[in-house]
Amino acid sequence: MRRTRNLILTMAAVGILGGSILVAKGMIDDGAGDAGSVFTSGTVADAAPTASPTPTGPSPEELAAQERQKRVKALDSALKKYAANKPEFSVAVLDRKTGETYAYRGDERYETASVVKVQVLACLLLTAQDDGRKLTSSEKSLADKMIRYSDNDSTTSLFVKLGKASAISACNKRLGLTQTKVSSSWGLTRTTVKDQVHLLTELVDDKSELNEASRAYADKLMSTVVEDQDWGVPAAAKTGENSTVKNGWLPRSTENNLWIINTVGRVTGDDTDVSIAVLSHTNQSMNSGIALVEKVAKLTRAQLKY
Repeated sequence: MRRTRNLILTMAAVGILGGSILVAKGMIDDGAGDAGSVFTSGTVADAAPTASPTPTGPSPEELAAQERQKRVKALDSALKKYAANKPEFSVAVLDRKTGETYAYRGDERYETASVVKVQVLACLLLTAQDDGRKLTSSEKSLADKMIRYSDNDSTTSLFVKLGKASAISACNKRLGLTQTKVSSSWGLTRTTVKDQVHLLTELVDDKSELNEASRAYADKLMSTVVEDQDWGVPAAAKTGENSTVKNGWLPRSTENNLWIINTVGRVTGDDTDVSIAVLSHTNQSMNSGIALVEKVAKLTRAQLKY
């Protein structure tokens, strides 16, 4: 009897256990609603692992901006250090490859000396365009002497022919120069490096009021200055690169005959298209002034790495 009773109890237990298994299986098979949460351990084992978010760093544009800021800071520091015991100067750079600009004391005004001749040339070309004509042989001769040889008499002839200071000022306005004040004594025109770099852009930009032929003519003259005037901006060019330039130099009577030394121009190559303007005054001599503007131009290249 005890064995029979035990057998009955055992079968009952199996039945109960079997029932619980079926109930459990039914809960899994239904799978609807919150049933899955009952079997937490089972569902974790069967679920696909959730991917961790991929950390994102700076974008290429952000990295480039950070590098640019680093270079600008380095150039600021280098120029301030150099300026500590040198005559006053300013410099501006426009990198046409990147569209980036840089200026050190960019809004300070300086007397132009002969770099104003680029303004006179631009005005001559605009005037001829307005008249729907090419330059006359006489105008070409005067322009050639004015830019390539920095001839003052030729400049005065064109300055008067065009309408003197008011006419040059009107041309400057059309070309977007906003910080330049033209003087009736053309060499004492006052300007900034920012305006000079802007003017250089107008000489090469296809959106300029100067047409393609005018821009090409200006480039031809500024890339063929006589050898003893081929200094300043060209010092920043590497071997194999091309440069244009117009320089200005003047011992200023109102500054104890200390020298104004200015240089404006462009450096171009396979990976380079940069316009540079350096203006300075109170230099002890012409040679020391040339050394200063060339050093400043080279510093912009060394630090901005164009």
